[in-house]
Amino acid sequence: MNDTDMIDDVELVRDGHIRQHGPEAFAGMRKAGQLAAATLDLLVDVVKPGVTTQAIDDIVRRNFIEHGAVPATLFYKGYSKSSCTSINHVVCHGIPNDKPLKEGDILNIDVTCIVDGWHGDTSRMFTVGEVRRKAERLIEVTYEALMRGIAEVKPGNTFGDIGAAIQEYAENQRCSVVRDFCGHGIGQLFHDAPNVLHFGDRGTGAVLKPGMIFTIEPMLNDGKPHVKVLADGWTAVTRDKSLSAQFEHSVGVTETGVEIFTSSPGGYHCPPWK
Repeated sequence: MNDTDMIDDVELVRDGHIRQHGPEAFAGMRKAGQLAAATLDLLVDVVKPGVTTQAIDDIVRRNFIEHGAVPATLFYKGYSKSSCTSINHVVCHGIPNDKPLKEGDILNIDVTCIVDGWHGDTSRMFTVGEVRRKAERLIEVTYEALMRGIAEVKPGNTFGDIGAAIQEYAENQRCSVVRDFCGHGIGQLFHDAPNVLHFGDRGTGAVLKPGMIFTIEPMLNDGKPHVKVLADGWTAVTRDKSLSAQFEHSVGVTETGVEIFTSSPGGYHCPPWK
C-alpha cells in the first residue's frame, strides 16, 4: 500500500528518528517483500475485462492467509479491504468493489503483508486488455521514474537525490508528480520515518545510511499534479480527471547500494512485463 497518511500525518514518526536496521531485519523484509511481490505475480493472468476488483482483493487476502501472513491494510485505520485497486484517474487508495474492469482500463494494485512482524509493501500497474498508447506510455514513464529513484539509493546520497531523480525524469517526459502522498519508512511499523518525497532538490534531506529501509512509490499524472480525496475518505483522484499511474518498491540501503525487497519473482516488472 502506498502511504495511507498524507504527508502532514506523522502519528507514527513524531520523533523523526530514521531507523538503521541489521541483517535480521533485512532477512525479515526479504521474506515479506517476496510474498507481496509473488502475490502480485498471481494476478497477472487474473486482470482482464469483466473481472471485479473485489475478486482481485479476495485472491490477495486468501494468498496472504494461506502463507501465514496478515493483510496489513485490512482494518487499518478503518480500511475494510486487503488491497488498494486504483483505476484510470484514481491516484491511490481505490477501494475494491463489484464493478467489473473494462477493456482499456489501467489499474494499480497495492498490497502489503505482514510476515513474522515485518511489512512487505509494493504496488504495480496492470493493463486491462488493449490500452491506448497514451496510457501505456504513462505506465512506462512511471516505472522508469521509480527505477531512477531507486538508482540513487546508496550510502552518502540524500533523500533529496531520490526525489530529484524522479521529478527530473517525469517532468522531462511531460508528466507531473503528485505531491500529496509520499513513500515512507517501513519495517515492523507500516509507516515509519522518514517521509520519502518524489520531488525535490539534489543534496537535500537526510543522508542515506546502511540499514535504512523505506518505500519509494511515485505517482505520476498525465495531466496536472493536483488531487482530491473523495467522500469515502480514502479514494484519491486527479482533479482534472487525467490518468494516473504508480509503482512501489520496498528497499533497503546496503553498504554498497540498494536491495529491492519486492522485486517480482516472475519478472513481471512493468506491463507488457519487461
